[in-house]
Amino acid sequence: MSSFSSSFMTTMHNRGFIHQVTDDVELDSMMNNKAVTAYIGFDCTADSLHVGSLVQIMMLRHLQKSGHKPIVLMGGGTTKVGDPSGKDDMRKLLSDEDIENNKAGIRKIFENYLSFGDGPSDAVMCDNDEWLSGLQYIPFLRKYGRHFSVNRMLSFDSVKLRLERQQPLSFLEFNYMILQAYDFLELRRRYGCVLQMGGSDQWGNIVNGVELARRVDQQTIFGLTTPLVTTASGAKMGKTAQGAIWLNADRLSAYDFWQFWRNTEDGDVGRFLRLFTELPLDEIKRLESLPGSELNDAKKILADEATRLCHGAAAALAATETARQTFEEGKLGDALPTVAVAKADLDAGLWIVEALRQAGLVSSNGEARRLIKNNGARVNDTAVRDEGLKLGQDDVSADGLIKLSSGRKRHALLRVA
Repeated sequence: MSSFSSSFMTTMHNRGFIHQVTDDVELDSMMNNKAVTAYIGFDCTADSLHVGSLVQIMMLRHLQKSGHKPIVLMGGGTTKVGDPSGKDDMRKLLSDEDIENNKAGIRKIFENYLSFGDGPSDAVMCDNDEWLSGLQYIPFLRKYGRHFSVNRMLSFDSVKLRLERQQPLSFLEFNYMILQAYDFLELRRRYGCVLQMGGSDQWGNIVNGVELARRVDQQTIFGLTTPLVTTASGAKMGKTAQGAIWLNADRLSAYDFWQFWRNTEDGDVGRFLRLFTELPLDEIKRLESLPGSELNDAKKILADEATRLCHGAAAALAATETARQTFEEGKLGDALPTVAVAKADLDAGLWIVEALRQAGLVSSNGEARRLIKNNGARVNDTAVRDEGLKLGQDDVSADGLIKLSSGRKRHALLRVA
């Protein structure tokens, strides 16, 4: 167990959140003696975050529960530049309108995990566009650019890996780490923020901010990163054949979110319970040691707890009941993803490949064909053998529904509109 003395650092260590810390002893001592303000930044590249951001969101939640103050920094400004970390290609440049729409979608997620307000430990949400877009370029470079060594910037993984792969790195992206360092400096000045947290790919950017505060303001601030989360089979967390596991319900239903966690690999159950739920560690230890098929009970608890945090208790309960009805009773659960289909399309004959794609069970026609070829597609629990099959009114139940399935675990309904 942990040798840390502060509640937050002890929790971070015991639950597996810590990868690197700039000075863990001094940070632990500070957090044990006073309330600390810390931040994590989230760029607005889509209108929802996905499950790959959930480790960072849970860190902010644990921070607040430990009596400290979290800052959610929306990257309205840095999104205009694009973070090269972990990317082989330059991000698509978004319009100001796109960024604002994405920002609005992302904001909703944090209301489920954090308490916002004016209290000492209430979370704050701000946007770095507030200060970045107003910077005068030449004065900014003269004042802050001299503190950054190009030689050192080239040594950071976010830059080095792109160059080693001979992928282009624009000068626009090369500025990103300077802007992120300046964010940390600005948040320290405005809010007394002394800790930046993030994924392991952000280590170089975070260290730059720590050093900038020391050089410009003669202040000591800290950085903490989390490990890259991969599955037991080595896959990147949250990446599936059907696409990203989004956190907003309008991008991915609570039921599909629940199913993602229910399908966790056996070797990941204990680790994911520590990272993505707030269950006591003793209970997690019991659950991860369940023998054989009993481990499925632990996966259901993982799914329940993760869905409750993200979508609320009612959505988690509905997803659980739908799964029980679908898999244990063979019924059509109320929370199964449902897509409207026009009666005219059925009258004309709806191609099964198109139906599977519309239902969200596959991401492309090619994937649908492969699913059918591998005997994984079903209509009303009957296997599909012919990729040329056309769905019609004869396939519609008395309730006006057609059940489509991908394998034994993913289902969706077509409802005649």
